Amino acid sequence: MNSSKGKTTLSDFQKNCLNIAIIVGSVLVCLLLSPMRFPGIELLGVAPNWLLIWVVIWSIHHPIVDGAIAGIALGLMQDGLTGPFPTHALSLMAVGMLTARLQRQRIIQENVVLVAFIVFGMAVVGATVIALQMSVRHLLWPNSPYLNLWQIWRTHQRVALSSAILSSLWTPALYYPLHRWWKG
Repeated sequence: MNSSKGKTTLSDFQKNCLNIAIIVGSVLVCLLLSPMRFPGIELLGVAPNWLLIWVVIWSIHHPIVDGAIAGIALGLMQDGLTGPFPTHALSLMAVGMLTARLQRQRIIQENVVLVAFIVFGMAVVGATVIALQMSVRHLLWPNSPYLNLWQIWRTHQRVALSSAILSSLWTPALYYPLHRWWKG
């Protein structure tokens, strides 16, 4: 650490190590929060999609490829918690790519309210990708033990809306610290 006039500055190596620690730590916090159900945090049995919020915040600050890679990586981690089908890697990849594309077209401004609206929309997109996977599986294997098409899309409405509402409401809890770090 260098010190000039009482200010402490970090070397590039130290900054990179700290950045990696913050990225890994914030992902682990989101991963650990995913299966937890705290009183008052659920809506119709659905909790906020913490990993989706993280992917949106990441993708705002990074290119499309980075958003896709982050979505796939976090989706595979979520699959490790929930099971391999339907895969969350596809839905979070789509969310990462779409959010980064919005950022690239300068549609996104650095505003927590706008980011919360984007999280709302991306939660619906993510839930729709999951429902599409389940529908395709049902159409290809009609005797599978999963829900029929009507049940899939009826459940999708409840899950998508509940997840979108809760995820957008909890966006500031992740957005403020991560945005401040990545912009600082």
